[in-house]
Formats: sequence, structure tokens, C-alpha cells
Amino acid sequence: MAPATNNIPPKTEQVIFPPRVLLVQVNSGVESRLHVTLERYGFRVVAKPTIKEALACLTELNFAALICDLHLPAAGDGFTLLNAMRHLHPEAVSIIMSDYAPLRESLSELLPQADEILVSPVSAVEVVGLLQNRLSRPTHRIVKVREPVATILERHSPETIREWLMRVNQSKSLSALKLSDADRKGHLPALLTELVDRLRAARVDEGNAKRSLAAVAHGTARRRQGYTAAMLVEESRILQVCIFKTLRTNLNAVDLALVLTDVMTIADEVDSQLTQTMTSLSDRRTDGKRQEAMRAEAESQAS
Repeated sequence: MAPATNNIPPKTEQVIFPPRVLLVQVNSGVESRLHVTLERYGFRVVAKPTIKEALACLTELNFAALICDLHLPAAGDGFTLLNAMRHLHPEAVSIIMSDYAPLRESLSELLPQADEILVSPVSAVEVVGLLQNRLSRPTHRIVKVREPVATILERHSPETIREWLMRVNQSKSLSALKLSDADRKGHLPALLTELVDRLRAARVDEGNAKRSLAAVAHGTARRRQGYTAAMLVEESRILQVCIFKTLRTNLNAVDLALVLTDVMTIADEVDSQLTQTMTSLSDRRTDGKRQEAMRAEAESQAS
């Protein structure tokens, strides 16, 4: 007799019958016409009104399809949900709905993971027909390897710095102080390295970031260059904008499981660095004493 085998396929290959559809609309708390029509045509519908509830479902159940609004209600929520669906259920059909017709072509470029992008209003029967057609012609997709936020920021650090330098040089308040590009970016590479290190380290509670030697040195340099506290705040704000632009540009490669936590860590670390930089800016101790203290701390951390 042939040995027994385990015939249970992996999660993403399980046959779902009747097909389960995740329907995510702002009014999903009440059965919509689309909800009723999907069930009438034999689909099992899981309806959720928020992206948080929908993301939780994606990790617990298998789905044959996702139908969601682009805005839930925050701009881009549908984009986040679509990326999660592609990551967790790569074979599922994804249909995005938007009520702004001029966006359709641009959305096709921005949301290449979507199988269909529909402009509301569209009849429920038409949506069901498109879904049935897509399910009858399944597409095999290769799942992209996702990367941690720290890896992406580290790899794209030079681009982030160039973007930051361009924006700073375009700022009237900051460019009024004439500095070379080298002096302008100063300790920024070291600050980004410290940020990447924190993202890779064990989680640190908000407000408990470590002392930043780069931030202290940055504040000392900025004091010599004639920076004000307001100028430090502005260049730190620009840094956060550039960091998040880097993440947005590489969103398809980001590991969505940790992205929200990492974004909170980024904000906390950059704010902590700013606080230490401003403290250093206003500290009038002699540079010799400061350098001595920094050397002692560096040696202590190395040991």
C-alpha cells in the first residue's frame, strides 16, 4: 500500500469554494447593493468598513478576491490594502474603485497590482461580471521579496541626502546662510546611519531613544555656522519629508507587516535627534570639554 501523503495545499493555493471576497467600503457596516449581488451570484462576502479590520482579515482567512474603495476614507488606504493583498494572497483578484474619472489612467500606472480599476458609479452586476471573468482566467504571479524599511533607507541613503540638499538649498530661510554642500549636509549621513541602526535594533519605547553622538556634533557645528533653533527645526522637517518620500518611492518593496511600526520609530528617532541637536546648539561649553566627553562616551560604547 502506498504511504499516506499530506494532500493539503499551502495557504495561497487552497481552492476556495464558494469564492470568498473581501469587500472593503466605508459603508460596509450596512449591506450594500454590491454585497447583496455578490452573495446572489454565489460568493461568500466578508465586508469590512476600515482598513485596520480588513488587514486583520487578510492574515486570518483565504480570499479569492478583494474589492475596495481607493479611499477608506483616508487617501491611499486602498493602495495600502492592495499591497497587503498581493503580499499575502498573490493569486487573488483585486478590484479598486474610485469616484474620480480623470484618475483612471494615472491609477493604472500607480496601481499595477490591481486587476481592475473601476470609476464609480458602476453597477453591481458589472462588477460581479468582471470578477467572474477574472476568476475564470487565473493569473500566476511571482511574489516579490519584501525588504525591511532599514534596508531600503540604507540602500537609498545617497538619494535621500541629495533630495534633502536640493530642498534645503531651495528654502529661503536656510539658503540665506551661505554654506558649501559638504558643510550643509554636515553630519546627515551619520544621523541616517543611526536611524537605520535603531530600526534594526530591538524595539525601543517611544521617547527612550539613545543618545546620538552625531546629533550632538551636528548641533555644535550648526552653532559655529550661525544656525538658529528655527533653522534646525526646518531642516529636520525636510529630512522627514525626504525619508518618507524614499519609502513612498519604494513602497512596492517594503515589508508591510512592520511598516507602520517603523514609521513611528523613524518619527521618534528624528525628533530625538532634533532635540539633542538643539540642546547642543544652545550649550556654550568649550569645544574641548565637549569633544572630551564625546570621546569618553564613544570609548564606553565600544567597550
